[in-house]
Amino acid sequence: MGQYVKGDVLLASVALDERTPQKTRPVVVIRIKEPDGLHICPVTSRPPTDAFSLPLSIDDFANGGLDLFGESYVMTSRVLIIRSSDVIGKKGRLTPESLADIAGLVPAALSTGSPSKLKKSGRPHR
Repeated sequence: MGQYVKGDVLLASVALDERTPQKTRPVVVIRIKEPDGLHICPVTSRPPTDAFSLPLSIDDFANGGLDLFGESYVMTSRVLIIRSSDVIGKKGRLTPESLADIAGLVPAALSTGSPSKLKKSGRPHR
């Protein structure tokens, strides 16, 4: 669908785990995996009780934003791999500072793409 970069906030259909169906939700691109893969962290409207997350507000966007009145939460402990063709749309781009905050909370093995820690096809690391 297009070229994406780290910090882009996209809409994509992802499943948070094997027990839940796929749902269209915002995701943050944290790494590009050539030729067509995107490492992403899902965004949710409620803070997860079982995983690390980081609040995300309109002030975290360099351009664009989410259509929410309150905060959203980047699920930094869940890194998924999707294809560029799985992207439904683009919502905006985060500031470099916000992206750095997210990157600082993503476990190192997940952000570097260790194959044993990542799941493809919208299935998260558990």
